[in-house]
Amino acid sequence: MCGRYAVFLPPEAIAALFGTSGPVPNWAPTWNMAPTRDAPVVRMHPGTLERRIDLLRWGLLPHWAKVVKFGRQPVNARAESVATAQMFRDAYHHRRCLVPADVFYEWQAANGGKHPWAIARADGQTMALAGLWEGWRAPDGVVVRTFAVITTEANDTMRPLHARMPVILEPEDWPLWLGETDADPAALLRPSAAELRCWRISSSVNHVRNDGPALLDPLLHDESTPTLLPLDAGRG
Repeated sequence: MCGRYAVFLPPEAIAALFGTSGPVPNWAPTWNMAPTRDAPVVRMHPGTLERRIDLLRWGLLPHWAKVVKFGRQPVNARAESVATAQMFRDAYHHRRCLVPADVFYEWQAANGGKHPWAIARADGQTMALAGLWEGWRAPDGVVVRTFAVITTEANDTMRPLHARMPVILEPEDWPLWLGETDADPAALLRPSAAELRCWRISSSVNHVRNDGPALLDPLLHDESTPTLLPLDAGRG
């Protein structure tokens, strides 16, 4: 699964990277983005059909929910069922988005506990995670916009840590995913071929109140390659 990540590239730099139009919202950099928080998301604006960057709440609230405190508001959607599951299918077909992330975190089950790891592109570039977004309208007209990150099977780098990983899209795939080109996006829902680097970090990231670049400090006994441990393929 993908339950925490970091996004610390400045807003204007993210807007330039993704080629967005319109005003750029302000947000503080974070090294510990967590569910229910507002996060920058790149989407095609339904009115202007331009790329926009907006702040959406992490945890998908379907447009057909009766109340804003709808019971299940998932932060992840599985690639294998996203096109058909009631929770996600409308958004998959009509409201796909990109979620900028400089780093994401995963917890490796080992020795009766879980060890956090940081994962980033080896080239240092900001990642574009495949996402879905929804707009829920309250009876008084207030609109709540939310999103979820799509996960798929882990690639060779991630497999020692977890059976799943977020879908990472390359720049040449962004137009298709955003709906700017008319083609089937299903082929993009695959493990990333990008070179990734992984390093062990402290358990400070476990607590959402902790934030700052120190969360990325490697442990002194960090290994450049994760040690392969048995994984429960049903997790995440």
